[in-house]
Amino acid sequence: MFVGIDFGTTNSAIALLAAGQDDARIVPMPPMPGGDGEAASTLRSLLAFDGKHRDDRKQVVPLVGQEAIAAYLEDDTDCRLLQSFKSYLTSRLFTGASLFNVTYSLEDLIALMVARLRTMAEAQGAGEVRRVVAGRPVRFVAEDGASEEDYAVSRLRDAFARAGVEELELEYEPIAAAYYYERGLSHDETVLVADFGGGTSDFCLMRLGPGRDRSRPRDAILGTGGVGNAGDALDRRIVDNGLAEAFGKGITYRSDGKELPVPSWLFGKFSRWHHISFLNTAPTRRMLRDIQRHTDDPEPIENLLALIEENLGYHLFRSVERVKVGLSRQDSAEFLFDHGPISLRQTIRRADFERWIAPELEEIEGCLDRLLADTGVRPEQVDRVFMTGGTSLVPAVRGIFARRFGEARLSSGGEFVSVATGLAYRAREVFGG
Repeated sequence: MFVGIDFGTTNSAIALLAAGQDDARIVPMPPMPGGDGEAASTLRSLLAFDGKHRDDRKQVVPLVGQEAIAAYLEDDTDCRLLQSFKSYLTSRLFTGASLFNVTYSLEDLIALMVARLRTMAEAQGAGEVRRVVAGRPVRFVAEDGASEEDYAVSRLRDAFARAGVEELELEYEPIAAAYYYERGLSHDETVLVADFGGGTSDFCLMRLGPGRDRSRPRDAILGTGGVGNAGDALDRRIVDNGLAEAFGKGITYRSDGKELPVPSWLFGKFSRWHHISFLNTAPTRRMLRDIQRHTDDPEPIENLLALIEENLGYHLFRSVERVKVGLSRQDSAEFLFDHGPISLRQTIRRADFERWIAPELEEIEGCLDRLLADTGVRPEQVDRVFMTGGTSLVPAVRGIFARRFGEARLSSGGEFVSVATGLAYRAREVFGG
């Protein structure tokens, strides 16, 4: 069985391709909490360490994906949730975390995710999964812009080895998406693949089709590029610009005869749902109660306190995701949030959303222009643009490509499974069959 693992910043997936078969299949994952009960195609890339879940030796058992979310929602008083740890592969400062008196390196945390994916694949008839092709971003760049390619790749390889993977081939995620797209080609094409994940947007310009030399896959690549922003960054823009005021951002309070703003550091946590629980400390709650007593607008602070104390961060960001999806389909969408004592209803216009995400759009556009310039390929020489990943559905993102290549040359599909599926096809090339 050939195995492809897409370990993503926000979601992960695994695809299997049996020897002698033409089509790969996605391993089903547990349903999402609060969903319709149907199996999902992806596993949320997060871990929970809950003091209530211990083994026979009284050690805390890490929970993965949807199980982690369920534990967090049930009771966060003794639960630590970790998310987006893939984005720390380039960080020399983040080496790990101490949880319930056990120290986990970053490699250990990623290995827990990969091991769960392996277990799920083996339960679906994959046999013992020891050989894997896994995805990776085109660029591993630290927050300060410095390249951390070798360091990040070494850590990723170490993590997969700790999860029991003995043979690992890493493939650029947009190239994996290209393999997915190529399955439907009956002729050769010059294709620009744009893969939008949770943390990165990656691009690859390739020659694809039946004439491609499978024994020399790198010869098909004309150029690659990528930036460190994607779906998660767009979600944060909605929170920061459209919703944070309802939770106290921008209001002032009186202290020692001065008019002061609500501390901005609160909203640094607020824009990431799994960080909101970090605000649930006695000093922070006391500070917010004091602010509430000394402001002319106490209701937003009450909303923020309720969000913190009743552990509603996940529910907030589910509502944000629904707004983003709505804005991909229509000119405005209604943000609805009715949990505990908080009841909010607000219309968000697509025009405002596009203004908020202008920096991300500019960064994506600049990367695309550099890729074309570096390869010497003119827009009219690109036969097809294949866009995948959830953010590819955002009209302003799609518009960048439509303006350069024409709407007729744009295609999309497999938004959440194209990379994993393509990795399985690549695994067949790497490991034979």
